[in-house]
Amino acid sequence: MSQLVMPSINGNFWKAFPVALLLCASFVQPSLAQEKERMLRTLTVSGRGVESIPTTLSQVNVGVEVQGKDAKQVQQEAARRSSAVVTLIKSRPGVEKLQTTNINLNPVYSYTNNVQRITGYSATNTVNFRIPTDRTGNLLDDVVKAGATRIDGISFVASDEAISQAQRQALQKATQDAQQQANAVFTTLGLKPKEVVNVQINGAVPPRPVYREMAAASVRADVAAPPTPVVGGEQQVEASVTLQISY
Repeated sequence: MSQLVMPSINGNFWKAFPVALLLCASFVQPSLAQEKERMLRTLTVSGRGVESIPTTLSQVNVGVEVQGKDAKQVQQEAARRSSAVVTLIKSRPGVEKLQTTNINLNPVYSYTNNVQRITGYSATNTVNFRIPTDRTGNLLDDVVKAGATRIDGISFVASDEAISQAQRQALQKATQDAQQQANAVFTTLGLKPKEVVNVQINGAVPPRPVYREMAAASVRADVAAPPTPVVGGEQQVEASVTLQISY
């Protein structure tokens, strides 16, 4: 029957064992300390980038408002006029994102000696759409001729493609701005940058539309009148980038 024989270990092995552990520890610890020191020695800077783009599209809210004594007749008349307005809008080139935004039928009240009574009804149908700004004035004049009685303001926006490109350019400017700030600090303090250890994009959101109010009374329905002037503007796309740089 065979027996398991444990090899004998002399005292010299055990004396050398702690030394081996100490050598391993001394080899690992400096690298951890250096890593910690590297992470602590960082500069954090934030850069800002702004890109201006022209607004080439008009976002228009137009509607029909009809009042009368009979609710059914008022609603039918509003529907008839709205249908004519929508048909006209659809026929124009460049119109996009056409949608109904509001349909209302409400009673009209009068008050006599603190007594409330219904004197009629008011129906409102409104739609929203986009069209190139250089075609907006003529279309506004024509929708009024077709039966629209309300123009509830206009907002001007850039195209989706232009906004996306401007966002990328604003991010580039923000990154360059942060890098230039960091270089100025390092040069002034006589420090040498090593690497970017963290990047944070704080924002590159689409800009808000440029809003303009326009009353329906300002739209000339006369055939011989010049088209309603509609002038857009510019939108600004902003971005912010934060860099953390070791040294």
